[in-house]
Amino acid sequence: MFFEIIVLFIAIIILLILSAFFSGSETALTASTRSRLTGLRMKGKTKAKVAIELLNKKESLIGAILLGNNLVNILASALATSLLIKLFGNTGVAYAVIIMTALIVIFAEILPKSYAIANAEKLALLVSPILKPLVLILAPITWVMEKIVFSLLSFVGIEHDKNSRSISVEDEIRGTVNLHHKEGRLFKLDKDMVTGILDLSEITVEDIMVHRSNIFMVNIDDNPKKIIFQVTDSPHTRIPVWKDNNENIIGLIHAKNLLKMLNHKNGKEISRDDIKNSLIKTWFVPETTSLKDQLQMHLRRKIKLAMVVDEYGALKGMISLEDIIEEIVGDISDEHDIDLSDVIREKDGSLTVNGTTEIRNINRNYGWDLPDEDANTISGLIINESRSFPKKGQIFQFYGFKFEILDIYKNTITKIRISSLN
Repeated sequence: MFFEIIVLFIAIIILLILSAFFSGSETALTASTRSRLTGLRMKGKTKAKVAIELLNKKESLIGAILLGNNLVNILASALATSLLIKLFGNTGVAYAVIIMTALIVIFAEILPKSYAIANAEKLALLVSPILKPLVLILAPITWVMEKIVFSLLSFVGIEHDKNSRSISVEDEIRGTVNLHHKEGRLFKLDKDMVTGILDLSEITVEDIMVHRSNIFMVNIDDNPKKIIFQVTDSPHTRIPVWKDNNENIIGLIHAKNLLKMLNHKNGKEISRDDIKNSLIKTWFVPETTSLKDQLQMHLRRKIKLAMVVDEYGALKGMISLEDIIEEIVGDISDEHDIDLSDVIREKDGSLTVNGTTEIRNINRNYGWDLPDEDANTISGLIINESRSFPKKGQIFQFYGFKFEILDIYKNTITKIRISSLN
């Protein structure tokens, strides 16, 4: 009798340890991500490969763990009931329920899972080599269980697709980056660069292009001396050249090519034909092209500037490789750029901005969430929301902000003050 009690007691302890192993393993592997395990694998952790293989068969893994966990829990409870009945008679059933519930919840569930959450990757690497053969042994049983479960789900109208994901990879990365930034583990500049790369496929060239009204261009029919002065006085190295009207772009003049001509002429005057022959062929792109595709074309063609046209071929604006890079790393300025800040932060916290200030830049720099689906600029947003062209001094309130029209020139809103209503 005494020997039998000792054996039952030891068996229950072993089963509780196995239950803790299964519970901790499940939490460790489900809390680990393929990206972090892949990083560990690249650092030389060979066991990470086994963990990744198990995660790639998540249904089989979870099925095997749950099967093993439930088997040991049920067996432990049965043995505990038998042991306590021997000691206390029929009242031992009640004692077994109370004692086993406490032991399983505390030592086989909460304790191992709490440790696994805090040390997910570490524990995943430790248990993966042990679980792999177990998953293979229980594979036939878990396969039958999966078929039964999927059949029941199908019966009630729920389709199961192993390949479907409720969240895209891009959104998963974006969520992770935002979380680390909120927790203070990632600088805003780094967060903006990562999200900027992810946004390239969602933004079109129309969203960031230089509008045609703001493009610096030269007329090929002007006096060559005037053209030379305009080019050398400009902060730009590539300048569109038009003929007859400013939508008829015939090419791009490169300041470096112009300097070469001046050097080769040895003081002689440059003719209009010389300038024409030096022009770079114009590259036209549709306004609906995504920045991701545009960046790839820039790199493939080795051309840094393109003219943007609409579906009818009319000139809409201009986009450069630098414009796309700035969407990732922020504003890029050099010693030749003209410092014309279009955003001024006032002492009261409000912003004084130009009407052409892009909404995306405001949102990115100040953490705002103004909509940019229907308008690219602040003035466009105001006109779109007010359904009219505002007058100087008018004030509008929408999206939690107050917009005051400070200045208007002809049919253009030039200055706006934006302040938060909160």
